[in-house]
Amino acid sequence: MDEAKIVKKMSRVGILGNVVLAGFKLFAGILGRSGAMVSDAAHSLSDVFATFVAYLGVRLSMQPEDEEHPYGHERLECVASLILGLVLAGTGLGIGYAGIQNLLSKEDLAVPTLLPLIAAVISIVVKEAMFWYTMYYAKKLDSSVFKADAWHHRSDALSSVGSFIGIGLAKLGFPIMDPIASLIICLFILKVAYDISKDALDKMLDTSCGKEVEESLRSFIEKQPGVEYIDLLHTRQFGNKIYIDLEIAAKRDISLIAAHEIAESVHANVEKEFPNVKHVMIHVNPAKEQ
Repeated sequence: MDEAKIVKKMSRVGILGNVVLAGFKLFAGILGRSGAMVSDAAHSLSDVFATFVAYLGVRLSMQPEDEEHPYGHERLECVASLILGLVLAGTGLGIGYAGIQNLLSKEDLAVPTLLPLIAAVISIVVKEAMFWYTMYYAKKLDSSVFKADAWHHRSDALSSVGSFIGIGLAKLGFPIMDPIASLIICLFILKVAYDISKDALDKMLDTSCGKEVEESLRSFIEKQPGVEYIDLLHTRQFGNKIYIDLEIAAKRDISLIAAHEIAESVHANVEKEFPNVKHVMIHVNPAKEQ
């Protein structure tokens, strides 16, 4: 199955699953008198928009290079991830606001019925399954935006855990725990939103790939035929791709043709060994005399 078909299949499952689940949880929350479950339904509904943004971002990032975008469109996936993070943050703040309003309300807090409790259990199972499903294909595609979408599903599953605990305690005679559960859900969602947004911004700002990746690259390059040592190695993230600026040292007395062949060999082998590497800019220096 090619990437476009995988993306379309994931998006269809995500959107349809969230629409059905959000409707069920909203019905259960209203009928069962649970503010936490209504908040949980709003979270699921935001996942519909999140999956659509993920689909759009990935499809746009797959566009080939053109005259105006010679480096490709991979950063559009980062833009989509950032939008997902902001949507998730907005959802969390909305849930938190509703929870605070319920806590400050002078009216007696309603005790939820059994229906929202059942809805919470069903939501936990379904959303956890959607997390693993989406994450499996996100790793196959190496898609940061679909990984963010997977965590969107996981955050919904965990918010349902919060709903389950809050509703359960409310039924045991502590109705205040229902809006408190909404506040806990809010905090968790804001943490996930922060992580997703930070990852997107890091990839948009040419952040390096980190010591572990660079050490792995350095070890591999130094073993290539003709490479005496490395003078400079810089990496930067461009969406889900890696760009490398590299200066290698070769023997001083070899021909220009031989130096060019070493550089071409290193370039090809690095891109073959590290599939995420989109381009390597190599400069060959004469090695220092012993």
